[in-house]
Amino acid sequence: MTTMELISGGVTAPRGFLASGLACGLKKSGKPDLALVYSDPIATGAAVFTTNRVKAAPVLVSQEHLAHPKKRAVIINSANANACVGPRGREDTLTIARNLADLFDTTPAELFLASTGVIGVPLPVPPILAALPTLKANLSTAGGTDAARAIMTTDTFPKEYAVAYQEDGREIRIGGMTKGSGMIEPNMATMLAVITTDAPIGQDLLQQTLRAVVDRTFNRITVDGDTSTNDSVFLLANGAAGGPPITGGPALAAFTAALEEVCRHLAWLIVKDGEGATKFITVKVTGARTEQEAETAARAVANSPLVKTAFYGEDANWGRILAAVGYAGIDFSPDQTQIRLGDLLVYDGTGLAFDEEAAKKILQEKEVTTEIHLNQGGATATIWTCDLSPEYVRINGSYRS
Repeated sequence: MTTMELISGGVTAPRGFLASGLACGLKKSGKPDLALVYSDPIATGAAVFTTNRVKAAPVLVSQEHLAHPKKRAVIINSANANACVGPRGREDTLTIARNLADLFDTTPAELFLASTGVIGVPLPVPPILAALPTLKANLSTAGGTDAARAIMTTDTFPKEYAVAYQEDGREIRIGGMTKGSGMIEPNMATMLAVITTDAPIGQDLLQQTLRAVVDRTFNRITVDGDTSTNDSVFLLANGAAGGPPITGGPALAAFTAALEEVCRHLAWLIVKDGEGATKFITVKVTGARTEQEAETAARAVANSPLVKTAFYGEDANWGRILAAVGYAGIDFSPDQTQIRLGDLLVYDGTGLAFDEEAAKKILQEKEVTTEIHLNQGGATATIWTCDLSPEYVRINGSYRS
């Protein structure tokens, strides 16, 4: 088992990475809205993108750039999604890419680009271009939090996490930042993440590992069941830790475990900052025949508005949980199923006379777990979600204004 140490710095924790964030005028509030993460030496790049058929221009451009194995930087703007604006969206994305590439004497293909914010409004490009020289000048090893703040939309706090571990006599670091608070059900789903590492690893293996880890972390969270047009996870590996490339065996297992640790904690931060959320909820399905069936059932429970509002109201309404499993589309026997709230058994093939006060105390906690045991096999899956409060409606009822 890999021993990991929590370290500070977010995306700039690994060697060779710099970051910056500033306000260029995209947000009416004047808050930071443009972020840059840069690697020296040049890095290998991997990425996973939204599965929404409606994709923002920077997603489409970054998908094309993924074919180029080397990456120098990731640039992200908030306040505007640059989505659904016609050909102009692509032109604007490429204009930013060309200007940033010129600043670093590189090619546009060595850049990832992302945007987040309101859909259907043309991206104001001139203020972004005017800010690029300052964005570059401000790059530093202390700039991770500035970058994390600049990519926020309805987020209430910047989200960063980084770890270090020892492997074959060298220290390898992995760090990251993410944003996301609403419109969250990554398939991939509005969330963005930039992960950095100083591990030496080739693109094909990096891409394969990232996809597998995303499936177990970012793709296991949901706030409201909506998948955005802009969701992207970028991973840059610059090899600055030195030593032989990671190709498999124990070295790959250690790297994968550390990457999963970073992605899982960033995913949890998204859920904990869910729009209007008051509780962090773990939905665990055990005893399923397959992991896919367990995940399907857990996701149905996690996405149920009735379940989420019951958690907000601290109501031990296990019937809503069972009903969600029932419409999930898996084959199971309600008579064999058990449901627990925390460690309290509330359903065992039939409703139980449980201690309502004990249940209330469990549901008053900020972090709550419900386990649904199907008693059909040995497969397990977990989805992380949050409750649904009136504040979510208030936030999303006036998002554009």
